[in-house]
Amino acid sequence: MLGPSPYALPVPVFRLRALAEAAGRAPVGGPREAVLAALLGARLAAAALPPRPLTTAQRAGRAESGRAWLGTVALQPVPKAAARRLIETTAGSDLGAMAAALAKVTDVTAPWLDREARSAMDSLVQALRS
Repeated sequence: MLGPSPYALPVPVFRLRALAEAAGRAPVGGPREAVLAALLGARLAAAALPPRPLTTAQRAGRAESGRAWLGTVALQPVPKAAARRLIETTAGSDLGAMAAALAKVTDVTAPWLDREARSAMDSLVQALRS
């Protein structure tokens, strides 16, 4: 009987798959851009968590790129402000601030999130708080 190959790569884990799927299903326009902004912010926040957190300098560079992208997107003021705040907090090292900002983004994008996407966001908020 053959066992697993010693050359096999581990299966990558993407904790925000449901959120990415929600972005793909969202109607084109404001709803999709709001969910994409939430996805971007959540990915930036997740980069601060173990097992391989990015350095503060790396997160700051990514946050700068995220702010530039957000400036090109046509979003309503409330989701845009919440996403901007989340992106700004990911440049620092305060996980509590990231969690609070992510919770706000989750609330303002709730009309376009299904149960699985909201659960993914909530679990990321909890991981940032602990």
